[in-house]
Amino acid sequence: MVQIPKQSAPSAPTQRTVPTSADVARLAGVSRATVSYVLNNTSGVRISEPTRRRVHKAAKELGYVPHAAARSLRAGHSRTVLMPAPSVPVGLLYSQFFNELQWALSRLDYTVVQHGSAGLHDDEAARVWAELRPVAVLVPDSRLGPEGVAVLKGSGARAVVTMGPDRVEGAHALLMDHERVGHCAGAHLVARGRRRIGVVMPREAGLDTVSGPRLEGVRRALHGTDATVTELSLAYEEQAAARLAARWRSLGLDAVFAYNDEYAMLLTRALQDEGIAIPDETAVVGADDLMLGRLLRPRLSTVHIELPSGRDLAELVDRVVREPGAATETHEVLGARIVHRESS
Repeated sequence: MVQIPKQSAPSAPTQRTVPTSADVARLAGVSRATVSYVLNNTSGVRISEPTRRRVHKAAKELGYVPHAAARSLRAGHSRTVLMPAPSVPVGLLYSQFFNELQWALSRLDYTVVQHGSAGLHDDEAARVWAELRPVAVLVPDSRLGPEGVAVLKGSGARAVVTMGPDRVEGAHALLMDHERVGHCAGAHLVARGRRRIGVVMPREAGLDTVSGPRLEGVRRALHGTDATVTELSLAYEEQAAARLAARWRSLGLDAVFAYNDEYAMLLTRALQDEGIAIPDETAVVGADDLMLGRLLRPRLSTVHIELPSGRDLAELVDRVVREPGAATETHEVLGARIVHRESS
């Protein structure tokens, strides 16, 4: 009988020891308190630059990162800022703004967490956000009511900031009035002698909270003139733009405010493919003042939108976190001005 030698059981993988602040302190030749001060950017403690470099070098060599939960215990609150994902598609301008804001908050030693909130509405979303115990919540649209603000504050959130057209009781408000954008575009087109103005209304779900006020802004600009407004439903698709362009001359329009630069570029290309001269037959105005619009031919006229700087908003959040009892503030933060180029 052939005997098969027994194989020994595989040895369990050696578990790697997680480095601690004590390990960093030993390698850097400093106290654990010094390690904590350096890695947590503690203010009010004077530590020489050579010591800071030594601590950072030791932490990098060991692969050590501070423990967020332990840091929260020391501070008495978390350092997490929750940013619910916008419930509507955002363009390049707003994406750049949110990226700048996240960078500025991280520089102030906050951990930014973006929360996907698909399917959650109003104060139901606030209860889900509260489970994460954030120290601050920045809501990029109007999905929050007074009850939701109370839920968040009851769970330990020191700063609740809303960004939208309306103020919410109990929250700091950054008011964004998109009527101004449409008013700028409408007033410009009327001043350029245009009288039959189309306004693009995106078909994409959720954008009506922005496109509606922009349409009203155009109407307000045209009030008291002989100019007319025609709503133009448009999906962000080449085929949809081509179909609209094919019936353009039958609409009798001599200008269009195309919601934003991305829709304006989409429609411009389709109109040109249909042989419609821009701006001779139809003037086109977008919004957001994207670099791509300047590369278009003819160069795209647009509404330049001024948003708060990410640094300013991060500093507001930090101030409210440090002074949670301060009165809520309201700031109008959306500015708008026309940038006249070749397309109008």
